[in-house]
Amino acid sequence: MSEAHRAGREGWLRASVLGANDGILSTAGLVVGVAAADTSHAAIVTAGIAGVVAGALSMAAGEYVSVSSQSDVEASDLALERSELAEDPEGELLELARIYEARGLTPDLAHQVAVQLTEHGALEAHARDELGLAEHRLAQPLQAAWASGVAFVTGAVVPLAAIWFSPADLRVWITAAVTLIALGVLGGVGAQLGGAPRTRGAGRVMIWGAVAMLATGLIGALMGAAI
Repeated sequence: MSEAHRAGREGWLRASVLGANDGILSTAGLVVGVAAADTSHAAIVTAGIAGVVAGALSMAAGEYVSVSSQSDVEASDLALERSELAEDPEGELLELARIYEARGLTPDLAHQVAVQLTEHGALEAHARDELGLAEHRLAQPLQAAWASGVAFVTGAVVPLAAIWFSPADLRVWITAAVTLIALGVLGGVGAQLGGAPRTRGAGRVMIWGAVAMLATGLIGALMGAAI
């Protein structure tokens, strides 16, 4: 029976959860802050939409730059390892054998394993066991950028819809409540996909979400009173 491991999801899952969480929270914080200043419905929605566009592009660009930097480091390490294999194959074979020996194999068995894996694919063996660069976990900048940007927009729809359809006297409270529920669901799902307890995942994002909206709401109320 095959096992369902989560390591292959690491890149896009992290970017998606982060993007959706940021989309919900940053958009909610923005519209709650603007609404607390007693601004018109049109101004609140306009600010929210502008925040979604700017936030999605920022998240996508940030993920792309960040993951591209990681990809550059990985490519540099692989190029160096490829060069060392060409210049000193025997020394690299010995290094690989010592890695397996340190993991508990006998010297003879470690050497046999190193020889066979080198014959099968020396660079792949060194990338995986010396550098820790398994193929399915290599950085993928475009995938991370796409996942983050789309997830941001998807998450941002929640507070935007809440503020759009809520009556003026309740829009702040309804948006805050809907946002906290959405954050809790997202946190629980993200934790479950990552193999962590759902309650803990939901609780931590809801707490930070409440703090963020309280801060922006207070700032909006103070600015509205001052203006």
